Amino acid sequence: MRGRAWDPDVPDGVRALRVAGCRLVTLSNGSVDVAGRLLVDAGVRAEFARLLSVEDAGVWEPARGAYRSTAQVCAVDAADMMLVEVHPWDVAGARRAGLKAAWVDRTGAPYPAYFTRPSVTATGLGDLARRVTA
Repeated sequence: MRGRAWDPDVPDGVRALRVAGCRLVTLSNGSVDVAGRLLVDAGVRAEFARLLSVEDAGVWEPARGAYRSTAQVCAVDAADMMLVEVHPWDVAGARRAGLKAAWVDRTGAPYPAYFTRPSVTATGLGDLARRVTA
């Protein structure tokens, strides 16, 4: 982990996504407090409009209900949302729930053929921000 819980591109990538006009919201299988501390430590908490947990949805990711609950709380159609994730199972769950999904492929491994494909694949958050704005 190199002494921190995020990859080095995260702070600049998060800021680039916000500058690109993305409204950023977290959804975590963990607590909002833990997510908040990680974002504060990364210096990007202010970039996020909301921090959400599956505790409020009543169902864990990658169940459809977790993503649909997030859309409802954010007052956005699921089709207008994009999950950004490093885990293919979450990407597949979000796609099945009607969201767009970006897979951040940090390892160069092939995306598992048995999962629903991502809408976009990026090597990091900076790369994703460039793809979103292209």
